[in-house]
Amino acid sequence: MMEGTSGMMMWGMSFVWLLAVLVLVLGVAALVKYLFFGGGK
Repeated sequence: MMEGTSGMMMWGMSFVWLLAVLVLVLGVAALVKYLFFGGGK
């Protein structure tokens, strides 16, 4: 196995996962905010 390329792949994958989790959390937070504070009136 090539150490350099696998290291870069690991970094890329972890970055993509971090970004996906961040977007998911922001989406859920926005949805909760809308449901509890926006749609209740």
